[in-house]
Amino acid sequence: MSFFPKQPASRQGVVQNVAFGAASAQLPNKFGSETYQVRLAATGACYYVITESASPTAATAANGAYLPGGVIEYVIVSPGETLTVIQASAGGTLSVCEVS
Repeated sequence: MSFFPKQPASRQGVVQNVAFGAASAQLPNKFGSETYQVRLAATGACYYVITESASPTAATAANGAYLPGGVIEYVIVSPGETLTVIQASAGGTLSVCEVS
């Protein structure tokens, strides 16, 4: 009998989509009270910053983490934080899924 390792999995929670372009854009809502990880996927290359929602930092190429288009990334966050995003070369949409 052959055993195959299970793939890591997370339960899908709230999904927020934010269109990004030449100006920094912010998620419409802060992360939930029990959110400690998010799944990011963008249609185009972008830079993102995860920050406290009380004083969100605008994303720039100088301070943001680079996310290539079409790549999925899991990031650790804290409840109540938010995300800002800006294009790397052309606009697109960033999908942010809270996972548990």
